[in-house]
Amino acid sequence: MFDEVLQDGNTLSQTESSVWIYVILGIIACIVLIVIIIGIRKLIRYFTRPEMQGMSREQIIARWAEIRKTSEQGVMGAKLAIMEADTLLDAGLKSMMMPGETLGERLKVACYKYPRLRDVWPAHKLRNSLAHEATFQISHRQAKQAIDEFEKALKILNVM
Repeated sequence: MFDEVLQDGNTLSQTESSVWIYVILGIIACIVLIVIIIGIRKLIRYFTRPEMQGMSREQIIARWAEIRKTSEQGVMGAKLAIMEADTLLDAGLKSMMMPGETLGERLKVACYKYPRLRDVWPAHKLRNSLAHEATFQISHRQAKQAIDEFEKALKILNVM
């Protein structure tokens, strides 16, 4: 009564068929558990933003809006915006307790944990050129690209 006939004529007892049901349910449970764990990790990352020297997330976003606005005010505005964006990134790394004396040293350490931060190196080098070379000139395209890279870096660090 509890036996099922398989296509090749063999029978599968009720206990064997219930074992397969448990195996399938176990696999489904594992998949659901993995999805839940990934979701919880993303929520924790979203809600645990580093505290940046007394600045709230809204203040950081407002400061970033000012940096964006400044970057659109000619060459001098773009230079100032790059300097400010670099400073904001440095504050973000300091708030995360990244070791190092300079932003460059902190970036080297941070790149091990956040490999995509490597994309911000050209923007930081551009900032250094602006700060240390009096006659250094930048194009609007270079400035926009640098500002975009600083924004991506701040988002990677979950600061913005």
